[in-house]
Amino acid sequence: MLTEPQARVQARKTPSTVTIEYPRRASWVLRIAHPLSYALLRQGMNLIVGCAWRGIPVRGARIFHISNLLDPLAAPLVPIRGTRLRRIAFPRFRAEWVWQRDTFDPETTPDAAILYFHGGGLVACGLNTHRRLVSRIAKAAGVPVFQVDYRQLPKAHVTDTLEDCVDAYEYLLAQGFPSDRVIVAGDSAGGGLAFRTTLAIRDRKLPTPAGVVGIAPWANYDSALRYAHPNDPLDPMLGAKALDTPAQLGLLRDGVLDPDWSAVNHDFAGMPPALIQVGSTEVLLADAHQLAERCEAAGVPCRMQVWDKAIHVFQAGADLLPDARQAIGVIGEFVRERLDANAIQSRSSAA
Repeated sequence: MLTEPQARVQARKTPSTVTIEYPRRASWVLRIAHPLSYALLRQGMNLIVGCAWRGIPVRGARIFHISNLLDPLAAPLVPIRGTRLRRIAFPRFRAEWVWQRDTFDPETTPDAAILYFHGGGLVACGLNTHRRLVSRIAKAAGVPVFQVDYRQLPKAHVTDTLEDCVDAYEYLLAQGFPSDRVIVAGDSAGGGLAFRTTLAIRDRKLPTPAGVVGIAPWANYDSALRYAHPNDPLDPMLGAKALDTPAQLGLLRDGVLDPDWSAVNHDFAGMPPALIQVGSTEVLLADAHQLAERCEAAGVPCRMQVWDKAIHVFQAGADLLPDARQAIGVIGEFVRERLDANAIQSRSSAA
């Protein structure tokens, strides 16, 4: 059942550049997974967050050092069959090309690419944890993905992270990828970074990418709206306090959270078309709505999908969830549509 705020948004009939979709009823697998996730993942996360705020077993930002260990532990996870990988080393971070063997090699044919930023709350995850999800997106879109392992807390601030993300985009341009053949994407913290990076690209007067995709984007580092959102007690994985933890224990400078760091606090004029996917009971639905509102205010086309009872970044569960496979298919369609639209426009301009 839709919450009242969702129903109000769905019922809105004024002209808008934003469309909000409710693609399907949750599959029976997801309807079972939702309460299990709440009982296990949400309660486990509540325990971890409670310990972090109390300084148990370590105090302050040291908890983030422990979180950083998640990606090395995920090394055994493999991409889907037919995937090719190539690691790229940067001075301050690393990245990885992920593409299907029946797709063009991105280094010999710089035709199109998805620039992808993984999630993890700016403290966890990386190339290993997200390789399988990224490989599925690469297959669905038919386009190589350039996944970035940006610097994270506590070794680097989000301002440093943003520099890594912009550097990765500039690298693609330097390799010959046309800006209108690049899609910027990410999930959770990476979803917020996808929007914030695209804003930085615009502000630095770099060529604009073809589109931006946010999977359950964490786009506002101030949790005030999430604490007040009706989904805070319903989210099967993350509560507002879990998202507030890296912000309060790692991002503050002189006790202040700069609004500029959050994508939702910017004017979206000049931004490319966007696709946002989020779960109906996620607390990050608050961030998704804020991003959609920024798009609408600036006249930017935005397609927002609210997936019934979807767990945070449920797309990563595509091996088991038909909903996830469908959602990844939509991402692939969005990528192809944006690339095709720009190709047609380029041919028309040339003629």
